[in-house]
Amino acid sequence: MATLNIVLIEPQIPQNTGNIARTCAATGARLHLVGPMGFQITDAKLKRAGLDYWHLLDIATYPDSASFFKQNSGPFYYFTTKAQRIYTEPSYPDGAYIVFGREDAGLPEELLIQNRDRCVRLPMISGARSLNLSNTVAVAVYEALRQWKFPELLNSGRLTRFDWDAAEPSQ
Repeated sequence: MATLNIVLIEPQIPQNTGNIARTCAATGARLHLVGPMGFQITDAKLKRAGLDYWHLLDIATYPDSASFFKQNSGPFYYFTTKAQRIYTEPSYPDGAYIVFGREDAGLPEELLIQNRDRCVRLPMISGARSLNLSNTVAVAVYEALRQWKFPELLNSGRLTRFDWDAAEPSQ
């Protein structure tokens, strides 16, 4: 299976991280949490937001950004409201790292200016600061997986009380 890496640098809100963990677990993406974080990994709010998906999660933690970048080689794509390109422009390769910053501050501008060709954004109306971090991560994950044709993910579901093939068509 192709590998997609989601990186949260200094996340501050446990519920956001829990939601992102659930997205990663449901899609097979690997979650990288880079400290310092605004909560403990054992936080009840974090666990509650991730529901019962924790056993499906592939997660790595790092004390700081320097440790993360020393241990991982990319390619990195930086999601920021300050980018000049939109998130659908790059072709995300196997092994891509999609990087997000703090909810209240985003990624450091020093990192962004050094990687301007790998900075992307979600389009928004003028005056909107940003989308919620967990929503932005979900959009990014599914764009990369769409490009890869959703490898090893189930592309159809089943009804619990009916059979799709035997059900009467709705009017």
